Order: sequence, then structure tokens, then C-alpha cells
Amino acid sequence: MLKFQTYKFMNLSNLMLGDSRKKLSRLLCITALSACSVFAYAQQQPVRLTGSNLPLKSVFKQLEKQTELSIDYKSQDIDDSRIIKQMPKASTIQQAMEQLLNGTDCIAIFSNGHIIIKKKDTQEKNKPTKKVKGTILDAAGIPVIGANIMVKGTAHGTITDLNGQFSLDVPVGATLQISYIGMANQEIKIGNQTNLSITMKEDSEMLDELVVVGFGTQKKVNLTGAVGTVDSKALENRPVMTATQALQGAVPGLQITQNSGNMEDRASISIRGIATIGEGSSGSPLILIDGMEGDINAINPQDIENISVLKDAASSSIYGSRAPFGVILVTTKKGKTGKPVLNYNNSFRWNSPLLLPKSPDSYTFALFMNDGNTNGGLTPFFSAEHLQRIKDYQNGIIKESIIPNPDNPTKWGDGYVYGNDNVDWFDAIFRSQAFSQEHNLSLNGGTESTRYYVSANYLDQDGFMEFNQDTYKRFASTVKLDIDITKWLKFGYNARFIREDFQRPSDLTGNLYYYLVIRSWPTLPLYDPNGYLYDSPTPALGLRDGGRDKHITDNLYQQARFTIEPIKNWKTFLDVNYRLEHSSRHWDYQKTYNHDVNGEPYPYRNSSHVHEDYAASNFMNINAYTEYAKEWETGHYLKGMLGFQSELMKYKVFGLQSEGIILPSKPSVDLTTGLDAYGKEVKPSVNGSEQDWATAGFFGRVNYNYKEKYLAEINLRYDGTSRFRDDQRWKLFTSFSLGWNLAKENFWEPIAEHINMFKIRGSYGELGNQNTSNWYPTYQTMPVYIASGEWIMNGGKPNTSTAPELVSSLMTWERINTWDIGLDFGMLDNRLTGSIDYFQRKTLDMIGPAPELPVTLGTSVPVMNNTDLKSYGFDLSISWNDRLRNDLGYSIKFILSDAQTEITRYPNETGNLDTYRKGMKMGEIWGYQTIGIAKTKEEMDNHLASLPNGGQDALGNKWDAGDIMFADLNKDGKVDNGANTLDNHGDLKIIGNSTPRFQFGLDLSMDYKGFDFRAFFQGVMKRDYFQNSWFFWGSGSGVYGSTCQIGHLDYFRNDPDHPLGLNLNSYFPRPDFSSEKNHQVQTAYLQNAAYIRLKNLQLGYTFPQRLTEKFAVSKLRIFVSGENLWTGSSLFENFDPETIDGGWGGNVYPLSRVFSLGLSVNF
Repeated sequence: MLKFQTYKFMNLSNLMLGDSRKKLSRLLCITALSACSVFAYAQQQPVRLTGSNLPLKSVFKQLEKQTELSIDYKSQDIDDSRIIKQMPKASTIQQAMEQLLNGTDCIAIFSNGHIIIKKKDTQEKNKPTKKVKGTILDAAGIPVIGANIMVKGTAHGTITDLNGQFSLDVPVGATLQISYIGMANQEIKIGNQTNLSITMKEDSEMLDELVVVGFGTQKKVNLTGAVGTVDSKALENRPVMTATQALQGAVPGLQITQNSGNMEDRASISIRGIATIGEGSSGSPLILIDGMEGDINAINPQDIENISVLKDAASSSIYGSRAPFGVILVTTKKGKTGKPVLNYNNSFRWNSPLLLPKSPDSYTFALFMNDGNTNGGLTPFFSAEHLQRIKDYQNGIIKESIIPNPDNPTKWGDGYVYGNDNVDWFDAIFRSQAFSQEHNLSLNGGTESTRYYVSANYLDQDGFMEFNQDTYKRFASTVKLDIDITKWLKFGYNARFIREDFQRPSDLTGNLYYYLVIRSWPTLPLYDPNGYLYDSPTPALGLRDGGRDKHITDNLYQQARFTIEPIKNWKTFLDVNYRLEHSSRHWDYQKTYNHDVNGEPYPYRNSSHVHEDYAASNFMNINAYTEYAKEWETGHYLKGMLGFQSELMKYKVFGLQSEGIILPSKPSVDLTTGLDAYGKEVKPSVNGSEQDWATAGFFGRVNYNYKEKYLAEINLRYDGTSRFRDDQRWKLFTSFSLGWNLAKENFWEPIAEHINMFKIRGSYGELGNQNTSNWYPTYQTMPVYIASGEWIMNGGKPNTSTAPELVSSLMTWERINTWDIGLDFGMLDNRLTGSIDYFQRKTLDMIGPAPELPVTLGTSVPVMNNTDLKSYGFDLSISWNDRLRNDLGYSIKFILSDAQTEITRYPNETGNLDTYRKGMKMGEIWGYQTIGIAKTKEEMDNHLASLPNGGQDALGNKWDAGDIMFADLNKDGKVDNGANTLDNHGDLKIIGNSTPRFQFGLDLSMDYKGFDFRAFFQGVMKRDYFQNSWFFWGSGSGVYGSTCQIGHLDYFRNDPDHPLGLNLNSYFPRPDFSSEKNHQVQTAYLQNAAYIRLKNLQLGYTFPQRLTEKFAVSKLRIFVSGENLWTGSSLFENFDPETIDGGWGGNVYPLSRVFSLGLSVNF
């Protein structure tokens, strides 16, 4: 099994060095030492030949079977029918080959799992030889295992063994060529030496990986655009559901926000801040998977080889108007030449909610609610008798969670009025733990002319719903085939099928998070005294019995590529991509039943219906482009590309809803009555639409460099889209970029040993944005409503219609101008690498609000291109990779990025603070300056007396001890917001900004003797947030609009005899259910939403091959991993820093803390 394992690793090393970051390259190269030892060991594999008088061909087969090395030769070079009378007395494969070829004019070369037999060079055969031995070390003195030593001009050579040593018969006067991945090649003239000691240095050019860019690859050292990369290591063994989750914090400038843990919700992705605020416009990046638009959230993360993020116009402009705000290029794994390699890996996961609010006990809760009513001048909600019953239930004196309704003793009472349970509703609704598992199987291999990769993935993830548990299942399969039909024609085929199956309770909607705030009273019974779930109203019964929502999505991707290279360096590509997506959604909304005092059911929710939706989309994409590259001996390099791209998307959806489910166990449209809860006929509701869009584009690119010192790139794209009118349909977009690698200059030589690479670059480009949510933004339709009239005609309601709004004939593209300046560097033999960019992006002519016209127009004024903004900031990435003499490898990588957005044009003549305006920074928070909470009535009266022109009356009245005092910033004798405009904002001021600033990632890893460790931190250094919801304040508008969790108990109490104690130095003001006057946006309650989170912690161990190969296993790794294990944050305890802006008022489906274990095994 040694052959295919070693060959697989060597090719993987080359691929990773070709497609991963330069800052990871040294780590990959050094890590390769341990595995390359296996390759070197190939020559020393033990063999035992048996038999006699066998043809040479049969002996070769014995050797292949014992070593699983492939022996390759041309029949004209050696007579394989020659009879071997006596088997060689050899203990290793190298010795056997030397003896078998003794007396011939052939030599054996060990290379990449093959033994290649070639004829000796004619001139070299006749020269006298001598044996030369040597040791090859790297700059740190570590033996270089698997280095290639070749006699120059011949195919005669060997590689170093486990100790970095070699022995080779060398013709007198010959030159040895020494090479190794990532090291500078060396040549040594052999004179009288017989024992060599060679130190190899890392080659910065070799370590510059190939980076995937638009329609091709480029050396990173020659890049002039802003490109970030992630390799498969960043995704390996992360216990996450989607690849997007693993990318958070991995690339500077790539901003991923996951503000809900619901398995149906997907993270939002943006590049370099806010892209557009245009009405109906999308600022999301273009995501391409193997060159075709696809869903990065659905793809199997284990299939991903690398990801490139194109951040500036120079990098993304080749994709035109589909990519004005950046591109994410996902490249999946493909087959490699060699014997089949079968990999199986799994992950078993235990998930728990990351943060759930904690409720106080029911008696404490009741006291809070009574205080809120009393402070508002209202009667306490909980009577003394009710409070006593709550205490008796807590103390076990009574067992009933609710009493019968005094007005109807056969039924239990209203939960608010008669309940005395003690329920933590967040604990009741959400499970404390959910299990999930993932399994992956892949097979790759092939010959020199045909290579294949096949994979299958299964993910089964359970959600946190306690009742009617939500689930997510994904099945993904991939087949990739690459065939070299001839030397000049290649064919590639890629098929991928993905099914996603998400199911949840029908009641698991956004309303649930609202109800969990206002209906999370611990006194409300979860079960009635007879043990039945009781809706009083509370969410549990509806979640369990209220129906099931099922959403299944199938994606089938098919891709074919022809590559034609009639002459060297002239390649033509033809890509045909097709995606078919089918999505079906069913939900049933069921009747629910409470039970009376005798345990008999009765309807509580009377209505029921079944809804079906079906959607299908067909996406066709054709790319045809040709490129030619030429390099001259003078150092000039030129590469040109011309191409054409077309896209066609067709989408169709229709749906149906029918009332009155007949059989709850068979919720189907054809098993409904069409009657509502009162027996009234309800016509089925239907919906449907069919639409399409298309693009076409001609593109070109020219790359030039001189000795990789001076670099230039020009991109052109002439784009057309179906979304605009004929006279606005086509636009020409251009970009250019320049670079200068100072480390290639002669004047750099004195410091070149310390600073290997130092490249400055800059780019500028303009693109258009045709990504509109409405595929026909310049057209309007006249809607027709069936039987929707308010009057009766001829015994029925008539159809109705409404006049469409006007459309501006001048509506056209958004324009995006971007410039970027950057610096890439490598120091200390590229152990220290990094890059920094500063950028500015302007989004111009966005669709803004309509201008004001006389009302005699008779309809709304059409919107127009009248809004601009600019985003600016920086990206930073820096890493250190090294390996110590004791074989401990370690790396540190830190990324940091920042982006701010400013409105530069907007039609807001009055400067109204409630909407956008020129000069405004996105995320601005305007609020009052808080003085503090008045501890006494006298303190409040004195404060109000200092405001003789109206006090705080604009905010509320009945100010008392425990209320908040606000500052009169404009000294006009009152506290108010003026006209709420920029010129007259009263006492308001900018108190913060909700834009996440200085987003960072810190990745620490090390490996030693088979053990590997990784800790990955992610966070935001600066962000303000004001969550002005009941979920934050606790108190709200009335008793039924208020809530109380543990954190809310730190409220003002000035009664020393209060059961909860005196609290004059409280965080919250007194609860007042008659007014929300204290709930102003203000400085004292502005939340610091900065955080740091341990996103992933991982420990693994790879067993020595000498142990695993006994079981036909070439590699076996076991690991434990954790996700979201620790968070550092100063937020109010109800909130998670990632989800504070999600759900209802920051109350969301919680994120997951995950513990997992698994293994990865290669056969």
C-alpha cells in the first residue's frame, strides 16, 4: 500500500503549494518532510524474490506486488523476456533493481511511486564513474528527506533517505543537480569530492503559490490585485454545517455574519463593508464553484480544495456586472495520477445552545411585574392570594400548576390570571443538547491520461426544538473526471448532486422569538395538572401539535470543459455549465387541543390549512476564451486572453393553499374541506410566476511582467443585461493594476537575505451592478385579484385590479469605482509573510427615493438613480511559520480588516435624521446624553427645575425617583430632539456606530511527532449597538408587553422593605408599564458589542504508518474538535454579540456550542 500513499502525498504537496497561500507554504513544505520520508523509504522497501528461470517481466511483477511500486519502461529499452536463472540475493527493492539491471545499459529511477527504467546517456555510459555520498540539510540543519539528486543532462539520479543522505555513482567531471519542493535548486560540479554536505535554502519564488483568479491562475508573487486565499486545511474537521461558517475570520475583508442559529438561516456574506443601499439592489459577492455560480452553503466542505476571494475591481472585473462587489472562487478537489486512494472521515457532534436567557423564579417574576404596574400608577397584577399560591407551589404545598376557571370550573383558567407554575420557558422550548453526525467518503486516482475523483457526503443534524424537533439533512455527491484525449485536447466533466432536507415545527417562525419575550412568564403552566400540554397562551402546544414544515431542495450541477492547446502556450477553453434546482415546500397548520379539568380535549386553535410551494430554476452558462503566453529570454513576459461569456436563468414557482384539514395524520391539499373554522367556504389561494434574465459579455485581459519585477494587468469587459432597456443595456467596464517587486532589484541584494519579497501594487477599475432583486426593474405589471371586491355583483365578488406605478425611463446601472493600494512581503526565508491593502470603493447612481412632484400627478413618483456612497478601509494579513530543530512545527496567522461607509449623495433636503443624508456614516447612532438615575424624588425635581423651558416633557411625564435624567446639551432649558434634523437635533448627538469595526482572526497551530493542535479565534474589536427592545429593558408597554429575565432584576428599588431588597445603585431604571419614557436611545445603555470568540479548538493524532500499514491503512488520524467554546464580551447577559441584531429584539434561535470527535482514514 506504500506506492499510492506516497504518490498521493507528493502530488498533494505540489497542489497545495500551487493553490494555497504563500504564508502557508513553508509550513506545508516542512510538514512534507515527515511524509516524504515514506517516499524516500520506497527505495529501501524489503523484498524477497522467489523462483528461478523466470522471465524478467515476471520478476518485475513480483516486485510490484511486494512493494506496490509501478515499474515502467519502454519495450525497446529492455528485453523483459530475458530469463533470470537465479533470483538476486537482495534485501531491498533498490538492491534488487541494481542487480537485475547489471550488465544492461539501463538505470532505475525512483519517482512518485514509480520505478522508471531508462537507457543511460550514451556519452555518460563510457565515462568512468565514482561513488559520491552526501547529506542534504535545510537552513535549520534538518535533514531534507526526499530531495532529488540528478546527474545533469541524464536521467540518472536518486533521492535522499530518512537521514537526508544519498549515494550515487557519478561520472567523473559530471554536475549534480539538487532540487526539492520549495527550495532553491543547486548545481555542484564533481571533482575530487566523494562526500558532500549540502545546505539548501528556501526559494521565495518556489514558495509563491498559484492563486486561482478569474478564468485562470497566477503566481501570487505576480498578482497586482487584492486576492485572499484559504486552503482546505482551514475547513478540515471543523464541526460546522456549512463552509461559510468555517470561513468566518479566515480572510481579511471577507465579512460573514451569522445572526441566527436556525438551521434554515444562512450567514450573510459581504466583501469590504456595505456595498449598496440602492432600492432593489444586491451587494452580495458573486460565488462561483468550479467556475459556475452555486450555493456555497450547500456544498460539501470536504470537497473544497481552496477558495480565492477577489476583493478589488482589478481582480473581479473580468466577471463584469455580475461581480461589482467581489468574487468568491471555490475550487473543489480533483483526481490525481496514481493508484486509487480511498478516504473515509467522520465527525460525531454534540451541540448545545450557546446562550439562553435565564428566567427568575415565578415569585420574583411576579414581584417585578407588580412593581411595573405600581410604578405606572396601576393596580398590582398579582394579588396577595395569587402570590401566596405561587409560593405554595414552589414550596410543594400545592401540586396544581393552575386552578380551574372560577367562571367555568370545568376548564382550567387563563394562564396569566390563574397560573402559578415555575417554568423557565427558554429551557422548556430549547433542548440542552442535540446530536449530529457527518460522514464523508472519497476515492481518487487515475493514470497519466485519465484521473477521477468521486465523493459522497452525509450530514444529519438535529436542532434544539424540544417539541417536534427540527432537523437538517444533507446528501451530496460529486464525480469529477479529467481525460487527456490527445496531447493537445483535454476534457473535463464534473457532476454534483446536493439534496437538502430541512424540517421544523410550523410554529417555528419569527413570531416565536417575540412570544418567548412577552409570553415567557414563568407562572404560565407548561402542563396542566393532568399532565397535558396547556396553551394559555404559550408556544409549546403549537410547536408540538401545530403542524410540520418541510423544505426539500435538490441541486444538480453539470459542467463540461474542453481545453485545446494546438501549440505550446496557446490554450483555448470551452466551458458549458448547467444547474437545475428543484425546491418543494410543504407546511400544514393544524388544529390544537387543550384539555379540560376532566382530561377531555377541546379545540383551542380552530383553523387548519395545507400549503404547497414548488419552484424550479434552470441556469445555463457558457464560457469560451483563449489565451496565449510568451516569455522572451530578455525577461519580458506577456499573456493575453480574449473570451465570451453568456448566462441564462429561468425561474418558475407556483403554490397552493387550501383550508380545512380532514385527517391530521394526512395533511394533503386533496384531503381538505375548503372550509374555515366556522364552516364557511374559502376558495383555495394560489400563487405563481415565471421569469428569466440573461447576460452576455465580451472580456479581455493582458498581463505583462519584466523579470517578475515590473508587473501590469489590464482588464476589459463589455457587458449586456436583460434587466435594462435597449438603450441602457450595454456598458464597457475597464480596470488596470500595476506592481513593483523591489526585491528583484539589484539595490535590494544587501537585504535580500532578510527580506525575500517586497512588492507594492495598485489598482483601479469601474464596474456596473445589474444585480437587482426585481428582474424587470423598468417594467410594471397591472395586478389582478380574483374575487377580491368588497361588493356583490351577480351573486359573487368581482375581480379587482390596481393601476401600476410609473417607471423612470432614465433608470440605469449602478456604477462602482474602486481603487486599491497594497504591499506584499516575505521575510526571514519567508517564515514571516504578510500583506496590507488600503481601498476606497464608490457606489454611484444607486436607486434612491423619488423626488417630490405635485400631487396632481395622480400616482407615486418613480424612483431614480440619485444616491451615492463610498466605503473605505484596510485589510491586513500577517503570518509566521517555522519548524524547530526538535521537529516541532508551529504557525501563527493574524488577520485584521476595517471598512466604513459614508453617504455622499442622497435626496434629503431637510436633513431628517430618520433616513439617509449626505455626509452620514452608515451605522450612526443618535441619542441623548445620560446623566444618571435619580436616587430620590428631590434629585429628580432639582434636575427638572434646571430645565425651565419644558423639562423632560418631550420624552414623558410623571418623573420620579428611579427615572433617568438626561442632559440638556444645547442649553435651551429643555430636553428634546428639536426638529429631528441635522441642523436642529435638539439634545441628540452621535453616541456610537453599529458598524462592526476591526474584524479579526487569530489562528494558532502546531504539530509534533504525529500530534497536531489548532486554536482559532475570531471577533470584532469595536462595535456599538443600542438594542431598544423589551428584551433588553424588561419593562414595556403594559403588563402583557413586558418580560423579565435574571438580568432585569438589577432595577431601581428605593423601598428598604422590598422582598428583593433595596437597590439604589441599579443598572436599570424603575420598571414603569404606563410609559417607556426611560427607554430613550442614550449613552448609559449603549452596548459594547465588541467580542472575541474561540471559534475552533482542535487536537489530533496521526498514527505512525509502520503501525497502520499492517491493516492496509496508509494514514489514520483521530481528532477532537470544539466550536464556539468561549466568548469574551461585555454585553448585557441576554445577548450574544453575533446575534444581537437578529431575531426579535435580539432574541433569536441560539447559536451552537459544539463538541465533536472523529477520524480520517486512507486506504
